[in-house]
Amino acid sequence: MIRRLKYNEIDFEKYTQCLENSEQRKYSASKTFLDVTTNKQWDILVRNDYEAVMPVPFIYKNRIKIVHNPLICQQLGVFSAKDDKKTNEKFLKFLSKNYLIRAYYFNETNQFDSELKTKKNFLLYPGDYSKVFAKYSPKRKRKLRLDDEVAENSEIREISYQEAERFIKNNVVGLDKENDTGTLLKTLETFYALKYLKFSAFYYHHEITNMIATYSDFDTIALLGTFNDKKYIKMAGASTLIDQVIKENIETCIFDFEGGNLPSIEEFFRGFRPELKPYAVVENSIKTLIKDYASFFARGKILG
Repeated sequence: MIRRLKYNEIDFEKYTQCLENSEQRKYSASKTFLDVTTNKQWDILVRNDYEAVMPVPFIYKNRIKIVHNPLICQQLGVFSAKDDKKTNEKFLKFLSKNYLIRAYYFNETNQFDSELKTKKNFLLYPGDYSKVFAKYSPKRKRKLRLDDEVAENSEIREISYQEAERFIKNNVVGLDKENDTGTLLKTLETFYALKYLKFSAFYYHHEITNMIATYSDFDTIALLGTFNDKKYIKMAGASTLIDQVIKENIETCIFDFEGGNLPSIEEFFRGFRPELKPYAVVENSIKTLIKDYASFFARGKILG
């Protein structure tokens, strides 16, 4: 039996235990990560006594509750001891029948009988760094061999949130709305304060040219953001920063690239020779949401 629980009804001890012991474990489904990225606006769907769980983040638009994965939260989905298509289908059916869905992203382990759209992600699994590096593409290896002048006048430093904030504000791209930048910065600041997040910067002649934000959780290092000064985009500072984090962590941690749907980004990530890990998504247009709302309203199915 699947039921819906509001935030204040969740037994977080049981939820966390289910998540941590699941085959699909993802840092992005943890209470801490969801509390920060959704401002505690998430329900869960739960089967029986927390045998399987599915976090459901939402927003309100004109007082209407709409399911939407929050900014920088790539994958959620169903979490259980063993991934099972029939179980996943039941959760998908419950979600679709009881919620208005703008965008919901499952995890790469979740399998379905239904044909769902997919998005791309890339992972590097733990191993000896020398062997991981040996698999990099020839182009990526060339990029990492910095010119003598660049090598002599550059360095990598870990920087504070305040330093990172200034660079992000001047160089962020790809966000649709101005307030998305504010949301991103607030989220990154909170994770930094909680000591989950690290900012690494590439300096050239004492000036930051590239920066990455990485999130650490148990066995995963996730790339939550890459920021570049366009003037130095060809200098390979971003590649150098990512390679450094991989070098420091790959023996014990998965490196999660957190994306790869844009052709240019996919090409960049593929240079590190990670494994492609597609994940299922449910996305609906505004037009479809309006139609679904009318249908739900007629049946009294809108959940508060």
